Amino acid sequence: MSDLFAAAAVAGNLPLPPDGRGRMVALGIEGSANKVGVGVLLYSEGSYTILSNPRKTFITPAGQGFLPRETSWHHQTHITAIIRTALSEAGLQTADVDVICFTKGPGMGGPLRSCAVAARMMALLLRKPLVGVNHCVGHIEMGRVATGCANPVVLYVSGGNTQVIAYSDRRYRIFGETIDIAVGNCLDRFARIVGLSNDPSPGYNIEQEALKGTQFLELPYIVKGMDVSFSGILTKIGTEYKRLVPSGKATAADFCYSLQETVFAMLVETTERAMAHTGTDTVLIVGGVGCNKRLQHMMTLMAAARGAAVCAMDHRYCIDNGAMIAQAGVFAHQMGFSTPVSESSCTQRFRTDQVDVIWRPAAVAVTKEGYA
Repeated sequence: MSDLFAAAAVAGNLPLPPDGRGRMVALGIEGSANKVGVGVLLYSEGSYTILSNPRKTFITPAGQGFLPRETSWHHQTHITAIIRTALSEAGLQTADVDVICFTKGPGMGGPLRSCAVAARMMALLLRKPLVGVNHCVGHIEMGRVATGCANPVVLYVSGGNTQVIAYSDRRYRIFGETIDIAVGNCLDRFARIVGLSNDPSPGYNIEQEALKGTQFLELPYIVKGMDVSFSGILTKIGTEYKRLVPSGKATAADFCYSLQETVFAMLVETTERAMAHTGTDTVLIVGGVGCNKRLQHMMTLMAAARGAAVCAMDHRYCIDNGAMIAQAGVFAHQMGFSTPVSESSCTQRFRTDQVDVIWRPAAVAVTKEGYA
């Protein structure tokens, strides 16, 4: 089933140049972590339509994480079949694709390279342009299009990244971020301590377990200005879990509940400060942890108190997927950008604020008194 987003949903972008307004099919390949996905996106008559968006997840046994080598093998094994599936579901042939988009970074080196090789080979064989995409910007642009949220403060939360972001002067500016591990990594690693399954994801299973919690256990609350820290929380909760659960003074569900409440409150606090500084009345939550209903609810309560709104998505677009890479890639390509094959190497460190956001105006307006 396809998902169509009207041109009005990308308000805040520059008008397309004449040579970028024609019908265009973009194929996006994502594989920066344990998910490999391929999305096919059609631009036609002012609308962006996701024609297909299959993905496959590398799931390890409970108590284990995923290592770069094994994850790379997984992606190499499945990427060709997923490309075929994406095109088949879209009802297209390879010759119908106009541009190949791929994740340039950030992410795990081996998995990134595995997918970049596939993208390069497609571009060379089909003689199509190649567009390298920043993974974080892909999440943001997918969120803006899917929710119609033109100029929000963005909370980007995943297994590898935790950032509070707002747009200004052709850059997505990072107002605050983790100073050690990402919030998703904190949740994943605690799931290993508890022994929760990695299927469909450890974060989802923590969310379900937290619903059973009956007592709040105080944990470190570490906000440093606009930045946050999660490694000390993980150390503390691991120690307390081993002390209290065997004695029957607390349950695994209590710890899952307490961990969520603590780390999400930290994220809501820093996001609210960014909203106050920029004068923005919308917040967009993106990244895999953004699927969490409790985080969405806590953010909604904060936003409502400010007379603001929350834009959130479900697992189809929050979790890593190929369509988000196609979306950010087609935005750049419609403005004339492409990546030469000689410059299509991947990088594990590619910050959100390094990207020249050429598809958005240098100055933007907000709905409340604030920056422009």
